[in-house]
Amino acid sequence: MPIKLFAFLAFAAVTIVSGTAFQPAKATLVYIGTYTNTKSKGVYVSRLDLAQGTLSAPVLAAESSNPSFLAVHPTRDWLYAVNEIGNYEGKPSGSVSAFSVNRETGALTLLNKQPSVGGGPAHLVVDHGGKNVLVANYGGGSVAVLPIAADGGLKPSTAFVQHTGSSVNPDRQKEPHAHSVNVDAGDRFAYVADLGLDKVMIYRFDAAKGTLAANDPAFAATAAGAGPRHFAIHPTERFAYVINELQNSVTAFTRDASTGGLTMLHTVSTLPPDVKALPTYSTAEVLVHPTGRFLYGSNRGHDSISVFTIDQSTGRLTFVETVPTGGSTPRGFGIDPTGAYLIAGNQRSDSVVVFRIDRDSGKLTATGSRIDVGAPVSVKFVSAR
Repeated sequence: MPIKLFAFLAFAAVTIVSGTAFQPAKATLVYIGTYTNTKSKGVYVSRLDLAQGTLSAPVLAAESSNPSFLAVHPTRDWLYAVNEIGNYEGKPSGSVSAFSVNRETGALTLLNKQPSVGGGPAHLVVDHGGKNVLVANYGGGSVAVLPIAADGGLKPSTAFVQHTGSSVNPDRQKEPHAHSVNVDAGDRFAYVADLGLDKVMIYRFDAAKGTLAANDPAFAATAAGAGPRHFAIHPTERFAYVINELQNSVTAFTRDASTGGLTMLHTVSTLPPDVKALPTYSTAEVLVHPTGRFLYGSNRGHDSISVFTIDQSTGRLTFVETVPTGGSTPRGFGIDPTGAYLIAGNQRSDSVVVFRIDRDSGKLTATGSRIDVGAPVSVKFVSAR
């Protein structure tokens, strides 16, 4: 019997024997994307006990090269991962891997791979209709669309846009760096945060054809040198937020649903008022709570998660607190679909930690649950069976 299959059968057996924390109605699968090294071999899976806020020991779900960021299909039957590499099949491109999900054991089975059509893919998303994967290539400064086949596998790219230009930071902004891609709920617009350009690019997206087209307005600008990294749309779709890697801040926008346009509201620091940003500080992930009442952002160097409340009428942010993640370099985190827990990955200290979310204030409290995973980056959830 192959070692990996044996491991998953053992994992499932423990789940059945325990009979408490891992029942499908009480637990959810947690997938963790990583940078592969001596401690990591690919995508890992754990189970989150929704009653206790604890994670089971991680198991290797699938071997893969630098599957740093993950995205889950709306059916929860398939999972996709960028392979953050600079060369694929002899060309200057990364790749995107498609996996089928076994929702009983957590195992992932590779379906196929496709080129990301650009170097160093850093982020991807599945459109809401489940028809396409959109991928942002940080190294290549581009975005591409990969249609999804009937079996969940990926087809070759049907759209590709190369960004051009630069901004003011001589070390980080000499060229475009598309750092993330998101789509609105209607699959009409795609938003690409480009760290190198200090812009959130806006494209008209046709999910049926898998195409991207120029939009009017074409972008929303951030402050010079801000370095927009990740982007989040409010559940009401009236507001949107971009976290700025180079200036440790979040910019809030109002959003025009008819044009896709973004109008800046304000920019707030992700650090406490009494903390001065150091050169080693930078931000990473930003997420809006499922209720739309709170926003969370991660601070690398300061090694914390920032909590903000969101004004439901204006979209403006108010700083609440920062909470240490108990490790080094919290690159990515996820909020479980029930909104009860935030799970953060500490990339440089090889740990994943769980926080309970207060539903009234949005504040975070560590549950004490921690697991060891090599260089964790992305956290995604799939309901278990």
